[in-house]
Amino acid sequence: MTDTKEATTMLDRSDVRMKHETGVAGTIRAFFDRVRSGDLGSLPVVVGLVIIWTVFATLNPIFLSSNNLVNLLFDCSTVGVIALGIVCVLMVGEIDLSVGSISGFASAMVGTLWVNQGWPVPLAILAAVAVGGLIGSLYALLYNRLGMPSFVSTLSGLLAVLGMQLYILGSTGSINLPYGSAVVNFGQMMVMPRLVAYILAALPCIAILWTGVRAIARRREANLSAPSLGSIVFRAVVITVVLELIVLYLNQDRGIPWMFGLFVGLVMVMNYALTRTQWGRSMTAVGGNREAARRAGINVRAIYSSAFVLCSMLAALGGVLSAARLASASQQAGTGDVNLNAIAAAVIGGTSLFGGRGNAFSALLGIIVIQSIANGLTLLDLSSSLRYMITGAVLAVAVIVDSLARRSRVSHGRA
Repeated sequence: MTDTKEATTMLDRSDVRMKHETGVAGTIRAFFDRVRSGDLGSLPVVVGLVIIWTVFATLNPIFLSSNNLVNLLFDCSTVGVIALGIVCVLMVGEIDLSVGSISGFASAMVGTLWVNQGWPVPLAILAAVAVGGLIGSLYALLYNRLGMPSFVSTLSGLLAVLGMQLYILGSTGSINLPYGSAVVNFGQMMVMPRLVAYILAALPCIAILWTGVRAIARRREANLSAPSLGSIVFRAVVITVVLELIVLYLNQDRGIPWMFGLFVGLVMVMNYALTRTQWGRSMTAVGGNREAARRAGINVRAIYSSAFVLCSMLAALGGVLSAARLASASQQAGTGDVNLNAIAAAVIGGTSLFGGRGNAFSALLGIIVIQSIANGLTLLDLSSSLRYMITGAVLAVAVIVDSLARRSRVSHGRA
């Protein structure tokens, strides 16, 4: 009898607590509760980005000029798309070390098919992305059927694909894309009309209100606690004001690049797929516990295959954008720090190396951090050696924070 009364009391307290958390103040309290329990989300990278921008703006005021930030967005788009693919494989607890080589090979394919062979540009781009998908499906086959670790298979792919890139480029070693073509203009100069940029900045507000109202209705139908409409409106208004102010500031110079708009569009689509579809929930489940996901009826092999294929296709698309940005396809495309920056961006942005945790916005936030470091050091006329050291330190801090947060989630029962 006593146990029954205690259980009833606990339920009453829980119900009262959930009611208190439905308002704006309750939403803020719930946020701090999640942070204390190790569910940090994107908070560390946002704080880090504020610190980085503050330091560079203090040392060189040009860093936060609208013209420099527009250039920063152009540079973020190419590797950012590649990092978005890395998020997919990290979500299932795997890795792809060949994304840099795939991006370079894709740029070489576009240059060869378009400039040398005379193919139409859209067909050459589709062929490059399709070949990227085939490479990803090969990785999936080696992993699912032969049990080859992704670290080994993609490391082998890095070397093999790099060899194919050098082979198709031939003795010249580079192919210049026609300057003034639509592809090159897209990668170097095309920006959104101001009105279009303002309208697109308001779309997240509509999406937040729409999904929030639907979530409230579904939870109330199931007799569950639901957030208040006021808290959702508050969040939507804050995000919209911030985005509109950013657009207003960037429009003082050239405006928002279309290439960055494409990148953000891919992030939004991937975010919807990861959070609102059965495939996305399966990705999280497989990354969290493969055996439990298999016993729950999830086609684990298909999930792994989709992750590898998407990663390779996005790497190929990133290579195409890089070729458009540089107006050339060369032997150096995809080499150097492209591979490491793409992986570092996903991890720094908040995607866990342990699998099962992450989101599409990790690629967006992470690549802005990395490109901000590179851009700031360039403006200060410092050597690239510092960029590597600082990026490595930031990556190490991100992994440490992820490990500590994971340990905190386990202790609070949120793992």
